[in-house]
Amino acid sequence: MVLTPEERGRVRSTAEAIESPGAAGTTAGSARRPRARGGAVLDRRLAGRRVIDWLAHALAWLPVVLLLREWLGGAYWINPIQELTQRSGLAALWLLTASLAVTPSITLLGWRRLGPLRRTLGLYAFAYALTHFLIFSVLDYGLDPALLREAIFEKPFALVGLAALIGLALLALTSTRGWMRRLGKRWKRLHRLVYAIGVLVVVHYAWATKADLDPRPLAWGLLLALLLGLRWPPLRRRISRQRPSR
Repeated sequence: MVLTPEERGRVRSTAEAIESPGAAGTTAGSARRPRARGGAVLDRRLAGRRVIDWLAHALAWLPVVLLLREWLGGAYWINPIQELTQRSGLAALWLLTASLAVTPSITLLGWRRLGPLRRTLGLYAFAYALTHFLIFSVLDYGLDPALLREAIFEKPFALVGLAALIGLALLALTSTRGWMRRLGKRWKRLHRLVYAIGVLVVVHYAWATKADLDPRPLAWGLLLALLLGLRWPPLRRRISRQRPSR
């Protein structure tokens, strides 16, 4: 059948009218799909961060859980106050070291989502260090000023531990976003004190053990030296160039 020019024009207009909704739908669909994919990626990242946060909290509460399990299981300690003092101090050391390990882990693995754990683990380290000091000062020395003054200023390990606690308290108090805004660039310089605090904690532990052949303080010192060495800018840049970000 041969169509006249007018009929061909009407057929062409009808075809365009029929195809245009489909084209619009296809365009809208293609615009929605990237947003849907982006939303799914964001959801996965948020879920991954929540899992990491929960793991950090679980790690922080593990010393308490282990202590309660032993106590409920009928464990007997010859000197309970000394046991609690040592355990709270070791928990503070563990968590402070874990906090210091976050940045090297990001450098080595490229997992930037670990970044917020620095603050979480650091605050838990301060909480255990404060508990450690309270057990020492309240339960062991009964908050007696004369005894505490003698214990702190005549025992080098106690004085070093007190200095580390004061440093952790300062970092904990200024760890909020408000203090970050107030201090600006000085905030980062202030929080570099955590490196010196880590050294003080290891020295405190080494002196407190009173055992020349105990390898644990040396092991902690070597681990701390490794973590601080991985923060050396040239080495950090070199590793970062070889590791993709995640």
